[in-house]
Amino acid sequence: MDNNAGNPDIGGGGFDLMSWYMEIPIVSRVYFTLAFATTAACALDFISPFSLYYSAQLIIKGQVWRLLTTYLFFGMFSVDFLFHMYFLVRYCRLLEEGEFHGKISHFLMFIAFGIACMTAVAPFVEVHFLGSSLVFMMIYVWGRRNEDIRMSFLGLFPFTAPYLPWVMLGFSVLLGNPAMIDIIGICVGHLYFFLRFVYPVIADVRSWRWKRPLDPPRLLTWLCGDIIHEHLD
Repeated sequence: MDNNAGNPDIGGGGFDLMSWYMEIPIVSRVYFTLAFATTAACALDFISPFSLYYSAQLIIKGQVWRLLTTYLFFGMFSVDFLFHMYFLVRYCRLLEEGEFHGKISHFLMFIAFGIACMTAVAPFVEVHFLGSSLVFMMIYVWGRRNEDIRMSFLGLFPFTAPYLPWVMLGFSVLLGNPAMIDIIGICVGHLYFFLRFVYPVIADVRSWRWKRPLDPPRLLTWLCGDIIHEHLD
C-alpha cells in the first residue's frame, strides 16, 4: 500500500530477525514489544482480553491498568493482527526516525497527547480497544508531514501520503470493520498536527504569549537526553 522505505534488509545474507528488532528505535521497540507480548499472553491464557479493555466504570473501581492495556491489545494472532503490527512498527518507526529524530521527549509527548485525547473520548463511544486509533494517529501525522511522497493502493490507485489514512479507512470499512476506531485516530491526529505545527506559526505571527502548547517539559527533555529546541524545525 505504500513505498518501500524502512523495510528490513533481506538481501543475500538472509533476514536477521534480531538485527531488525534491535534496529527499531527505542520507543517504537518498546511499544511493539508490549503489544506483541500482550497478545502472546492472551493466546497462552496467562491473561484474558476481558481484563484489558477500556471501561470507565471498572477504572473508577480501581482497575487503572485498563488506561494503558486498551492501547496494547490488537486482537489474537491472526492476519489482522499481523497487519496491525506492520503498520504500528512501520509508522511509529518512521516518525521516531524522521519527524522526531533526536527528540524522544517530543515523541513521548505525541504519544501521551494521543492517549489522553482518546481516553477522554472513549466513554462517549462504543470503543473498547484503542490501539488501532493510536496507530491511525501516527499514520495521519506522518502523512501530513510527508505530503510529497507518492503511494499506491494495491498498485492500482496512486495517491499522496496525506490520503493514506483515508484510503486505509475506506478499505477497512469495505471489509466490514467499524469506522469509529479509525476516525478517532484521524481526528486526534489532526488536532495534534494543528497544535504542534499550525498553531505555533499563528501564535508567532500574532505575538501570542503561549506559542507551543505541546512542547515537552524541560525535565522530560533532560531525562530523555534531547537537545532543547527553541524553535520548530
